Amino acid sequence: MPVYAYKGVTQAGRSTRGFVDAETARAARSKLKRDGVFLTDLVENAAPAPVAERRRASLSLDRFRRISMLDLALATRQLSTLIGAGVPLVQGLSALAEQVESARLKGVIGLVRDRVNEGSSLADAMAQAGPFSDLYVGMVRAGEAGGALEQVLDRLADYLESQVRLRNKVSGILIYPSVMFGFACIVVGVLVTVVLPNITQMLTSLHRPLPAFTRLIIGLSNFFREWWWAVGGGAVAAVAAMRAALRTQAGRAWFDGLKLRLPLVGRTARLLAISRFTRTLSTLLAGGLPIVRALDTAKHVANNVVLGRAIDAAGESVTGGASLAQPLRASGEFPPVVVHMIEVGERSGELEAMLEKVAQTYEEQVETSVTRLTALLEPMLILIMVGIVIVIILAVLVPLLQLTTSLA
Repeated sequence: MPVYAYKGVTQAGRSTRGFVDAETARAARSKLKRDGVFLTDLVENAAPAPVAERRRASLSLDRFRRISMLDLALATRQLSTLIGAGVPLVQGLSALAEQVESARLKGVIGLVRDRVNEGSSLADAMAQAGPFSDLYVGMVRAGEAGGALEQVLDRLADYLESQVRLRNKVSGILIYPSVMFGFACIVVGVLVTVVLPNITQMLTSLHRPLPAFTRLIIGLSNFFREWWWAVGGGAVAAVAAMRAALRTQAGRAWFDGLKLRLPLVGRTARLLAISRFTRTLSTLLAGGLPIVRALDTAKHVANNVVLGRAIDAAGESVTGGASLAQPLRASGEFPPVVVHMIEVGERSGELEAMLEKVAQTYEEQVETSVTRLTALLEPMLILIMVGIVIVIILAVLVPLLQLTTSLA
C-alpha cells in the first residue's frame, strides 16, 4: 500500500506533518479529513519502507520503552476535559495525540483513534493497543455503557495521580538510604581491594606469626580479590534462580507470605498492598463495574498472593449473595479496622466512600512507616560501615601491639 507524506493544519490551527498509508491519494485525503487535518501538501513517499517492516521496527523499539503513569494520568485528564467540552471522541483523540510529549504514548493514542474511527468502541481499541491495564479498560468500558465516560476518565485520572504521588513519596524517602548504602559498599570495596593488600605486605614483612583473627581478615581479602568473578557470578545465578522460583505459584505464595511476616518490613508491605486494593476497588465500584469483576481486578493491583486468596474467597462469598467483609475477617490477613469499615459501608450503601477513606488512611500510614524504617536504616548502615572499618583496624593493630610488647 502506498505511503504519503503530508503537511496540514489541525482544527485547532496548529501545523502538523506525518505519513499516512492509503490506496490512493484521494483515499489519503479522505482519511486525513476524517482525522481533522486540513491538507496543504500531499506527496507520495518515493522510497517508503514497507508498512510491516516499519511496524516491526517500531514494536522492537517500543518493547524497551514504557509509558509512565504520570504521562498516562495527564493524557486521561486531558481526554476527559475534551469530551466534557463536547469534542467528538475521534477528534478528541487526534488532539490528544498532538498534545502528549511521550512518543510511545502518542503512537498508542493514534492507534486507538484509528480503531475508534473504524467503528470499535474506545474500550476495545484500548484493549487491543496493549499498554492499558485491565483496570483502565474495564472502567472505560463501564463508562461507555453507562454514558458517563467523562466522569469515569476523571476518576481514572484521580486514581493514577494518587498512585504517582504515593510512589514518589516512597521513592523520595528511600533516596538517602540508597545513597548511604552505595557509599558504604564503595568504602568497603576500597578497603578490601586497596588498603588491606598494602597492610598485608607490611605485616608479612615482619616475619612474625600473625594472630588468627588477622589471618582470617587477610584470607577473606585475598579471596574476594582473586575470586571476585566467582562471587559475582554466584550472586547473579542466585538472583536468576530466585526470579525463576518467584514465577511459580508456590514460590510466589511463599515469598509474599514471608514479606508479610517480616518484623519491620512486613507491616509496611501489608499497608501498601491494602491501600492499593482499597483505592482500586473504590475507583472501580465508583466507575460502575460489578463488584465481583472489580474484586478480581483489584486483587491483581494488590500484588500479593496471600491477600489475593482472601480476596478470591470474598468474591465467591459475594457471588453467593453473602457479605464481603466476613471472608476478609475470616482470613486474618486484613486488619479489623479495614474489615469493620467495609462492613459499615456495605450496610449503609456507601462502600465506595468507606474504601476511599481506608485507602487515604493507609497511604498516610505507608508514608509514616517508610519514614520510620529509613530512620532506623540510616544509623544501621553507619554502624555496619564503622564496624567493618574497626575490624580491619583491629586486624592491623593487634599484631603491631604484639610486636611492640615483645620488643619491650
